[in-house]
Amino acid sequence: MKKPQRPRDNWQDRFESGRYWMFGIHAVRAALQNPNRTKHRLVVTLNARNQLVEAIAESGITPEQCDARKFSAPLDPNSVHQGAALETDGLDWGTPTEVCAAEEGAVVLVLDRVSDPHNVGAILRTAEVFGARAVIAPFRHSAPETGALAKAASGALERQPYLRVRNIATEMVALQESGYIMVGLDGEAPISLGDAMAAAKGSPVGIVLGAEGPGLREKTRETCDALAAIPSQSGFASLNVSNAAAVALYASRT
Repeated sequence: MKKPQRPRDNWQDRFESGRYWMFGIHAVRAALQNPNRTKHRLVVTLNARNQLVEAIAESGITPEQCDARKFSAPLDPNSVHQGAALETDGLDWGTPTEVCAAEEGAVVLVLDRVSDPHNVGAILRTAEVFGARAVIAPFRHSAPETGALAKAASGALERQPYLRVRNIATEMVALQESGYIMVGLDGEAPISLGDAMAAAKGSPVGIVLGAEGPGLREKTRETCDALAAIPSQSGFASLNVSNAAAVALYASRT
């Protein structure tokens, strides 16, 4: 007997259609100011509307104002929305080869199965600060563009390309063929991150980070040009993936 399929929930329907609810003052303000962002509905409280008055005028959207005690946007009850929510579509930045021109000083981040939206949001903020060309992640087993990710990114999602691809190893090879040196972070690698960056000096660099715990997958490791470790003063210390990304980006700029 054929096993009945479970009905898809509303989150899956919204994700597959590319539509979702973004929330939080900083995330919503940046989205309203982004001309490339599709804006369907804006729900705000009076206080949030006053904070976003210029961004709302710039966007041209007519907000739906509601009582703070009965916030009408269909968000998770635990969402810290700060009185502002925007229904929108995911951004389309293009492909990695289109976005990541292989020029001296160029740096990209590749995330191998980093699925926590808070980590990815923090990485996007750091990537923007250090001028990364893009943050690249696979469609499967990675954080999609959602309200939680947008809030964690605090506006960086509008300015820092977040590219989700079918196969990161394939995209890594394409970037290598254009001139990128791919450096994967591995706590047990025989060379330090500083040495790896020094060896790649003058070339565009791709920094590859794996999920906390399992790290890089075998195929991803094999595709890297080099594996490097962040030096630690303690044999038991390790960094959160977003912190490791920040350290690696800094090393790529020094």
